Amino acid sequence: MQGNCSRVTEFLLLGFSEFPELQLPLFTLFSLLYLMAVLGNLLIICIVCADHHLHTPMYFFLTNLSTLDICSLTFVVPKLLAMLLMDSNIISFEECRLQMYCYMMCVATEFTLLTAMAYDRYVAICNPLRYTIIMSKRPCALLAAVTWTIGLIVPLPPFMVTAQFSFCDSNEINHFFCELSAVVELSCTDTSVIYTITLAEGTFVVIIPFLLTLTSYVFIISTILKIRSTEGKSKAFSTCSSHLTVIILLYGTLLGVYMQPKTGDSMNSSKLPTTLCVVILPLLNPLIYSLRSKELKVALKKVIKRKPSFVRH
Repeated sequence: MQGNCSRVTEFLLLGFSEFPELQLPLFTLFSLLYLMAVLGNLLIICIVCADHHLHTPMYFFLTNLSTLDICSLTFVVPKLLAMLLMDSNIISFEECRLQMYCYMMCVATEFTLLTAMAYDRYVAICNPLRYTIIMSKRPCALLAAVTWTIGLIVPLPPFMVTAQFSFCDSNEINHFFCELSAVVELSCTDTSVIYTITLAEGTFVVIIPFLLTLTSYVFIISTILKIRSTEGKSKAFSTCSSHLTVIILLYGTLLGVYMQPKTGDSMNSSKLPTTLCVVILPLLNPLIYSLRSKELKVALKKVIKRKPSFVRH
């Protein structure tokens, strides 16, 4: 950098450098988690595509969620693994902005996609007789297209604004990827604009979907409580328990990352919950759905029992 303040060309990601003795164990751990998460989500996609009994709105949205989880992992984890194994901590300014955009895109898409899934569960439980009409292929495809479009558009304002940032004192990002708040913290430019944008987008992408999801579940729970038989209640609740579990984990992790008090060590303390959000949740999603979905279990057993064509006589 020239002078006291200039446009940087690269950043230094600190990652988990405060634990030098744990670099190799962390590399092994994150490699295994990444491999398991990608394979688990790919398995969900393959099973749903292969079994025509699973060609329903719920599993259509689930394949979208699995695809999204693979994308969010791939945008962050490979660079983290390179940092841990080869000490490759340098990332260019444009690569950093691109990673930041891709991660924000995945987050925005996930919140809106889970809201669409909540609406699907609402229709299935509260209006079952019209479910096949309301959630036909065209509305489902439209809902999926809207969620991905929102995800692509929402990160554009921060992506464009950060291009004008100047950095004065340091280019060291105290995180394991280019997270927006970690980058903004380094800037000596007036950041009030970016905070206004993120507040508005947070309301649009997080608060509104949360309220819509909450409203859906108020109606769902109200409908389930009206069912007289215990077996009927259990069956109705089981159809939305996986989605509800994922919702609780996502919003709970979000609160852990962004609702903690701001201190000088806040970035260090946010690394663990951010790791849960970036790495662990994409691994848990296929596990939660496969363990709680009877249809998915049956389809998985069929795939396991099916003999490969080259061993058939």
